[in-house]
Amino acid sequence: MVTLSVVTPMYNERAAVDHFVARLRPVLDDLKVTYEVVAVDDGSADGTVSRLLELRAAWPRLRVVKLRRNVGHQSALAAGLRAAAGDYVVSIDADLQDPPEVIGEMLAKATAEDLDVVYGVRSDRSTDTVFKRRTAGAYYWLMRKLVGPWVSGQAGDFRLMSRSVVDTLNQLPEQRPVYRLVVPSLGFPAGEVTYVRAERVAGETKYPLHKMIKLSLDSVTSFSAAPLKLATWLGLITFVVCLGLVVSGLAAWAFGVVVPGWTSLYIAMLLLGAVQLICLGMLGEYVGRIYAATQNRPQYLIAFDTGAEVPVFTSGRA
Repeated sequence: MVTLSVVTPMYNERAAVDHFVARLRPVLDDLKVTYEVVAVDDGSADGTVSRLLELRAAWPRLRVVKLRRNVGHQSALAAGLRAAAGDYVVSIDADLQDPPEVIGEMLAKATAEDLDVVYGVRSDRSTDTVFKRRTAGAYYWLMRKLVGPWVSGQAGDFRLMSRSVVDTLNQLPEQRPVYRLVVPSLGFPAGEVTYVRAERVAGETKYPLHKMIKLSLDSVTSFSAAPLKLATWLGLITFVVCLGLVVSGLAAWAFGVVVPGWTSLYIAMLLLGAVQLICLGMLGEYVGRIYAATQNRPQYLIAFDTGAEVPVFTSGRA
């Protein structure tokens, strides 16, 4: 039996792997529990896998799961959760911005207080850029408004979960899960431990602006119909504005005031066209998710898993 599994999605983390293992291994050895480390390679192209296999020769508890292609952080995390065998599972990134030393505190808190989830909450993010802090703050503010007040403003994907939580997550039919929202929405007993967020140990961030925008879209469309309601309100407001333009035009005609036709027509066309495109875009996001769900294509494909007795070529299907 494995008491603790540590799941680590990795994408082009060759420069950080050695630092990560050097910090993580002593922490886990000191816990005096049976453990495994599930490193999920998300289609890296920089030698991350080969280095992981080299490190595994000296650390058999390191398990390497290689995906066939890059599927994104959350899907790679899903692969790790399905592979993990521990009674408790910790998810942590390899950039060491979230300290492995906190894992022991998480496990102790979960067992002492009979908790199913323990979140790692950032008490200090001063090492992040101002832009990163602002965009992250805007994201969590929006999620709390649209999804619910139970979304923590400073908790990412660094958390400990019990086997009950992991089994529940593995059974969910999510095509594009956002675990920082899914996990608290389940309502399992939860606690928090705080830590100071550090600088990335090596390499570049895997969440640039365009991926943050994609994460925001996935978060909103997965948990709220607010954009569709917003589209309805935009349509109503536009209708009222256009009705006002019609009334003003008729009044001007009745009183013999010359109204330049091209100006009013130009404004009305731009306004209507913009609102229609926005509404179609919002609707398209939801239709796209429905389309992906009906296709039921695998979330990821595993090329190999060193933890299996024989090579496996399995898929993650909701």
